[in-house]
Amino acid sequence: MKLPGSVLIVDDESHIRKYVSLILRSLGITAILEAADGAEAVTVFQREHPALVLLDVNMPQVDGLKALEQLMAVDPDCVVIMLTSVANRHTVEQALELGAANYVRKDTPKAEMVDALRETITDCFPDASTP
Repeated sequence: MKLPGSVLIVDDESHIRKYVSLILRSLGITAILEAADGAEAVTVFQREHPALVLLDVNMPQVDGLKALEQLMAVDPDCVVIMLTSVANRHTVEQALELGAANYVRKDTPKAEMVDALRETITDCFPDASTP
């Protein structure tokens, strides 16, 4: 897949960032940035302007929902996929209301996660699947 920019992975756990990075690379995405919390995510986003953000909910300093709100304030058209272990209905609805393009659980089997990411990327970036 070819995106019009990089992907920012935001998670306070480095092994999760590495795992998601491997999944993105399996999709052909190699321009990958990382942030360990919501505050760092906003800083990196403002500096690098990634095409896509994969954002955890539970993080220190600034949580994912607050970071999502701040990212949308910077760029209302930014594409954010919540990638988290938190999946209660209220949190999912709140993330979608704040502008998240999708919500994927971290414990989703790898093949299903790949499909969910591919589908969301294709929906948000129609030219991404074109070589």
